[in-house]
Amino acid sequence: MTTPAGSGTGFGSVSWWGLSPAVDLQAESPPVDPDSQADTEHGTPELNVLLLGSVDGRHLLRTLTRAALWPRRRFRFYVLENNMEAVARHMLIFSLALEDPEKMGLQERSETFLEVWGNALLRPSVAAFVRTQAGRLARLVPEPDRLAEQLPWLSLGALKFRERDALEAVFRFWAGGEKGPEAFPMSRLWDSRLRHYLGSRYDARRGVSDWDLHMKLHDRGARVIHTSEFRRWRDTGVAFELRDSSAYHVPNRTLASGRLLSHRGERVAARGYWGDIVTGPFVAFGIEADDETLLKTSNGQPIKTAGEITQHNVTELFREMAAWGRPRATQGDPAQVQGDADGSPEPAAPVPESFTVHFLSLGSAQTLHHKSCYKGRFQLLYVACGMVHLLSPELGACVAPGGRLIVELAQFLVDLRQEQLQGFSTRVGELAQAAGFAPQPGARRSQTFARFYKAGDSAPSHKDPAVGSGTPPPEVLAPPLEATNPPPEDLTQPLEGGIPPSEPLKRPSESQASLLEALVPPTGSQTPKPESLTVSPETNSPIPNF
Repeated sequence: MTTPAGSGTGFGSVSWWGLSPAVDLQAESPPVDPDSQADTEHGTPELNVLLLGSVDGRHLLRTLTRAALWPRRRFRFYVLENNMEAVARHMLIFSLALEDPEKMGLQERSETFLEVWGNALLRPSVAAFVRTQAGRLARLVPEPDRLAEQLPWLSLGALKFRERDALEAVFRFWAGGEKGPEAFPMSRLWDSRLRHYLGSRYDARRGVSDWDLHMKLHDRGARVIHTSEFRRWRDTGVAFELRDSSAYHVPNRTLASGRLLSHRGERVAARGYWGDIVTGPFVAFGIEADDETLLKTSNGQPIKTAGEITQHNVTELFREMAAWGRPRATQGDPAQVQGDADGSPEPAAPVPESFTVHFLSLGSAQTLHHKSCYKGRFQLLYVACGMVHLLSPELGACVAPGGRLIVELAQFLVDLRQEQLQGFSTRVGELAQAAGFAPQPGARRSQTFARFYKAGDSAPSHKDPAVGSGTPPPEVLAPPLEATNPPPEDLTQPLEGGIPPSEPLKRPSESQASLLEALVPPTGSQTPKPESLTVSPETNSPIPNF
């Protein structure tokens, strides 16, 4: 069997990294209203942002590191994910970013982040760091007072008790509650995903990899991704090889997630790797840079690879994040000094108490508007491409009048053809309009994001260039949201994450892929019809292989 082109199944059902470059959310939000200072507890305007499916915290980190360029604001980030493993990774990433520089140097923090975030296999020293941090976080989650004392930027108050228990279980698994590599045999799981995805093309996987890179990712704006680093990631899951290749052999447990699979008519718990195997973590930090010299070309070829650009960007990001862990009086921010010399308004230096990350309960997107504290609260709503189906009038009610909406498009989802990308963009525009938004006038042209604002009684006649003009044929448009019910159970495959049983197991649907199929179904004779997928509920707590 060969997975049909355009199916989207290569991205998997769980997102571990984003499909778009990191953005400064403050640049996407409405301007600061000076009159709003009187309405805040501390006399400083707040920026309340709701993020659906941001998965890796890149937008939050980018926003914090560029805060000195803007008038001072207090940040309130409300993050909603579809699994507790993503919440746990958020917490681990922020704990690493805010680590005391005296305990962990800049280079060590940057390299540790790259490996934990984007590599399937880790060096032993990095794996030991993950175990230590996971054990610490596992002890803090059930103790709110200690959590607030040691991680004042974090709020888990909106999570249900069972979700907190699941979060603690995730950390305990990372900390090594189940010993040995067989608890999560990453190399075998990665190869299993590849074999199922490529089917008869498996033996020609290098050719498939080169085609996807040169004919898709390069054409869509990711030319800095080098053939060798992309091939290595496709074959082994190691995107950032910062040391000798033999050093990477410990499974990265932070990429594990649990599923319920249907086996012989019964639901069976399994743990496996259900994430991306086609695009890679190169897009988030590796295809754009503030330092334009990193993007120069020589003889038509980029002089830097995506891995090198990613390492530079992350290092600079963590260098700036160190300011959030120091008292304001001791910072000496260069931007602040420059502001004084120019006679311009002094940029506000960050303090640790200036931002809070609130994690919301899974599946609460359609009920937030019932709570008065969320209705009309947010100045900015960010929706990842895998969560577009949650964009609704109920969610739109949580955005303040004049607020902004930014939607991640599927530009770097290599499984999708160009006409499907266009259909996806068009569908995003329809969902945004139904949710009460209109295309943002004057928004810069982008194939990566679609930008809207909270419309009033009459919507302007402007059209966002990111949303395609005209209406595609009916077969390209998505069915209504209520039409995305589970299809019949007629697709089976061996269970990943353990020894395959004698009979094949029915596979759960891959939510990211099924969403894209629903939004942009293949057109008639151009694309083979994908086989139906069996939907089984996901588990939110990690569960052992069998």
